[in-house]
Amino acid sequence: MINVAIMGHGVVGSGVAEILIYHADRIAEKVKDKINVKYILDLRDFDGLSYSDKFTKDFESILNDDEVKVVAEVMGGVNPAYDFVKKCLLSGKSVVTSNKELVAAKGAELLKIAQDNNVNFLFEASVGGGIPVLRPMAQCLAANEINSVKGILNGTTNYILNKMIVDNMDFDTALSLAQEKGYAEKDPTADIEGHDACRKVCILASLAFGKHVYPEQVYTEGITNITLGDVEYADGFNCVIKLIGSTERLADGKITASVRPTLVSRDHIISGVNGVFNTVMVNGDQTGDVMFYGKGAGKEATASAVVADIIDCAKHLNARKYLFWEDGSDDYVVCSDKAVKLYIYAAGDDFNTLCTSAEALFGENASYIKNKFKNEIAILTDKKPESELLKAAEQLKANTVKVMHTLF
Repeated sequence: MINVAIMGHGVVGSGVAEILIYHADRIAEKVKDKINVKYILDLRDFDGLSYSDKFTKDFESILNDDEVKVVAEVMGGVNPAYDFVKKCLLSGKSVVTSNKELVAAKGAELLKIAQDNNVNFLFEASVGGGIPVLRPMAQCLAANEINSVKGILNGTTNYILNKMIVDNMDFDTALSLAQEKGYAEKDPTADIEGHDACRKVCILASLAFGKHVYPEQVYTEGITNITLGDVEYADGFNCVIKLIGSTERLADGKITASVRPTLVSRDHIISGVNGVFNTVMVNGDQTGDVMFYGKGAGKEATASAVVADIIDCAKHLNARKYLFWEDGSDDYVVCSDKAVKLYIYAAGDDFNTLCTSAEALFGENASYIKNKFKNEIAILTDKKPESELLKAAEQLKANTVKVMHTLF
């Protein structure tokens, strides 16, 4: 029998407990041994459950119990999760987590501690929820050199943008609906400002390229400034707006990483990923593009990924799974000046000046949608170096034109 502990009994933690306890026979068949939930750590009381006797409010009871071999951390946040996870790893217990904030901030350190103590630190649920992404990248794509990873990494923002696109719903109304349906938190800041997707980009980039990427190194922009005007003009360019997280290896060994609203051509497969669904596209030098798709959050889906990691740890109690990256550096993540297309939604008091200024700066190869009734123009530039396009956008501002939004 393999004893495990669960730290946290919220949405995901309760799902993990239910799978392990109510489907114990099925899990035992896969592990070839019984997994016993010995402790569930939570400061709250949960009376009336069939497993209420397993709860403890004392972390030390888990830490000091040598019979506990695997610990699932599903509390969220960095504190006290970091302290608890670190102590568990140092004491010789394997740890699994769904905590993207913890892995993005402390992943390299915790992986090194796990390596030094011959235990495992696994976190499949931290990026794709129930979508298997990290294990396939580390194992199934191991023969590849990863060139880039990109995708829709946050279901809440994808749902909101989809409502704006399909139902002509403004941002605030779409957000309220997402909260009503339970897709968005009461405080949605982490989702709509891009922080959640940023943490996932950090984990994906660290795994793909072998060095830790920290959230403050990733250019991050959310969707709070997207308007129905942007949605309408994007459609005019045969595009939809998606919040895209991406990371790419550069020729000099450094990488780029960003999260930002992006115009995606309707001809691209990612444009059809709607609602709360997520997708991750990995480009390898041998496979080309490989795409992972599914619901990126939710109690059952995320708990399923956590339990899969527990099973993996149970099967490797005396051997480490090779999952590792080194610490990063301040100059590892850089801004790329590669050729891109820039979308600009601008307005001015004088429509003719607006159009003349835009065409002089961006040339005849750019695409334009002109709205004389609103004194607005939407521009989708030709592909040019990013710095050159941003400089031109600043010049457009200088010509008494207000640049309302720029999207790549």
